[in-house]
Amino acid sequence: MWQRRMQEIQTRRLEIQGILEGDGECDVAALQTELQGLAMEYAGLEQRVAVLQGLQQRAAAGAPVGNHVVPNPMRDPIAADAQRRSEAHPGDAVDADDLFATIQYRQAFMRHVLKNEAIPQQYRADQVTTTTDAPAVIPTTVMNRITEKMESVGMILPLVNRTAFKGGVKIPIGGVKPVAHWTAEGTASDSQKATTNGFVTFAYHKMDCIVTVTLEMEAMALSAFEASLVNNVVEAMTKLLEQAIISGGGTNCPEGILTKTPPTGQKISVTAPNYQALIEAEAALPMAYESGAIYCMSKKTFMAYYGLVDDNKQPIARVNQGFEGKPVRTLLGRPVVCCDYVPSFSPTLAANTAFAFLFNFRDYTLNSNMDMQIWKWVDDKTRNVGTTAAALVDGKVVDVNSLVTIIKAGT
Repeated sequence: MWQRRMQEIQTRRLEIQGILEGDGECDVAALQTELQGLAMEYAGLEQRVAVLQGLQQRAAAGAPVGNHVVPNPMRDPIAADAQRRSEAHPGDAVDADDLFATIQYRQAFMRHVLKNEAIPQQYRADQVTTTTDAPAVIPTTVMNRITEKMESVGMILPLVNRTAFKGGVKIPIGGVKPVAHWTAEGTASDSQKATTNGFVTFAYHKMDCIVTVTLEMEAMALSAFEASLVNNVVEAMTKLLEQAIISGGGTNCPEGILTKTPPTGQKISVTAPNYQALIEAEAALPMAYESGAIYCMSKKTFMAYYGLVDDNKQPIARVNQGFEGKPVRTLLGRPVVCCDYVPSFSPTLAANTAFAFLFNFRDYTLNSNMDMQIWKWVDDKTRNVGTTAAALVDGKVVDVNSLVTIIKAGT
């Protein structure tokens, strides 16, 4: 009967392992609780089998297993060894007052193991559980929630132009546009040709994020830990990609917007955020690129502009409640996107550093040769379980004419 139950437990444990390793939805917490219960039951059955086998071996050797069996020291190695030690060292003989060395206690213990009968009171010492024993008696309750520091990501990525070419891609940059002419009757102007000023070429830049946990941690992990691990990997890569879009150096990573030199007259130098800087930035933005251009700055810089008022004491900036309660920020009626990738203005900010800019993010193209993919793997040597996320991307500014930067004036 015990062997059959032990086999059933092993079969069920394999079924649960297959469910956890599969792709289908399941209640991870319930299955882990069931696994713990099966492990405890299996250990108890193993202990019972071991005690029964020991008693059977002692009975075959003539050892006492009942009231009517006389021990034979010549056939019982344990009894013979005890007799030899008592004869050689009389002081080491078993104390007759030691209840736990008597045949009666051993029989009571056997019945407790085999038949789950309670051990008589005289063999059980009175004990009281105190508060110091509580950690060993009461398991710690682990909430199915992980508290982590929050970060703001995902503001820039939806704004840029996205392509997904498997190979390298070239985007031609237009040159001089054709010019129309007034002509007299019966005449025509000279023909013109369309020109290009070169190409923007996209390469292959790999970004990845690798996290490993031990096999023990993987086995005991809560469902919240598993979900949080994947979310953190995705957020880390999103943050890295958005940082590159704003200020990437272009070496082994995408080229950032702020690394480009604005056209002549489109770099505004100021000593502090002020109303005049906004007027100059709006004036520097070409009329052809006015539609779609937005401000980009940190929230701290925006709040500095938010505190400015005009001659009528009306605030220059606006924050309206948009859809789903999300704030809609504007400066002089133009949308503002706040992010942590642009340095905030402060008195200690280095000179000639851009702390805000105007740009149409559709003029930035992000090409994904391979979208973000996630793999799970196991180290054959340590059995640590790893999670790897990787992507092949590159990004460049394809039209710099909509860029207007606001920089801190040099000393």
